[in-house]
Amino acid sequence: MNRKINYTTLILSLLFDIIGMTSFIIPGIGEFSDVVWAPLSYWLMTKMYPGRIGQIGGIISFVEEAAPGLDFIPTFTLTWLYDTFMAHKQIFPNT
Repeated sequence: MNRKINYTTLILSLLFDIIGMTSFIIPGIGEFSDVVWAPLSYWLMTKMYPGRIGQIGGIISFVEEAAPGLDFIPTFTLTWLYDTFMAHKQIFPNT
């Protein structure tokens, strides 16, 4: 099964990961920004990836942004990779 690669979603994922990582760049303001960004990242993830992938990705994104020191994880990009290349493969294609 060939799937069309959605480059717009990839670009948005990279942008949102960069936004999430800015708390490492701006000392003092960073942890406050995570309070705002964590719920927003959950919401964005659920809108970008509807269904179960978005719900699970949103929860992981929320926890990753809310927990101190985990902002370096590119959750949006990893979700894009999973959704694009792994989520829709059949485990048993001949059954």
